[in-house]
Amino acid sequence: MNPLVLIVGRLATEAKGVRGEPFAAGRRYFEAVARADGMPLMLPPITSLVPDIPDLLRQVDAVVLHGGGDVDPRRYGQDATAEQLYGIVAEHDEVELAVVRSALDLGVPMLAICRGMQVLNVAMGGTLQQDISEHGVGSQSHWFVNHEIALLPGSRLAKAVGGDVVSAGHCVHHQALAQVADGLHVVGRSDDGIVHAVELDGDAWVVATQWHPEDTASTDAQQQSLFAALVDNV
Repeated sequence: MNPLVLIVGRLATEAKGVRGEPFAAGRRYFEAVARADGMPLMLPPITSLVPDIPDLLRQVDAVVLHGGGDVDPRRYGQDATAEQLYGIVAEHDEVELAVVRSALDLGVPMLAICRGMQVLNVAMGGTLQQDISEHGVGSQSHWFVNHEIALLPGSRLAKAVGGDVVSAGHCVHHQALAQVADGLHVVGRSDDGIVHAVELDGDAWVVATQWHPEDTASTDAQQQSLFAALVDNV
């Protein structure tokens, strides 16, 4: 069987062809994993399952954390101050933080994307900029635009994409990392200084991007290579 890659799902309000309110996750993540010869599986965000997450992660080979709404600022010790905060869902925060912490404890390879990178940072004790405009950083829009991302030579991410620059990282975010958690190091930035990639210290293959590689992975080999590297490092 191909390596099992766990993707954490979302609460959703509607979907075609199903009865009742669905759980959901973006199709592009699943397809990118499948192109990399992984077997994508979805974990629904049911908080009663949290105690069983460590056992579940012992049965899978890798994890993908995907994009979505904002993490509740209380999760990183702050009050909500930014008017731009959106999409905060307690169930998403609780389940994803538990998945990250268990995956780190067990050394499970992980690709954390956009919100996923922020969840990783928060799970390890870091903080977020609630909106990049509040902190006087980010001279460019990062909302549905492509950015060139400069990578740290020799990083896992640079090795995966085959170079020190990601030519077109598709960004859809209004937040960014503030205090980077101990145990993570920055390996990519856009030219306005926003952190766009981090990696975990040590041997485990844990890579996080602020941009969305799944959006263009079907046509951009650099983006698809991140999913291939995840599966190759199980």
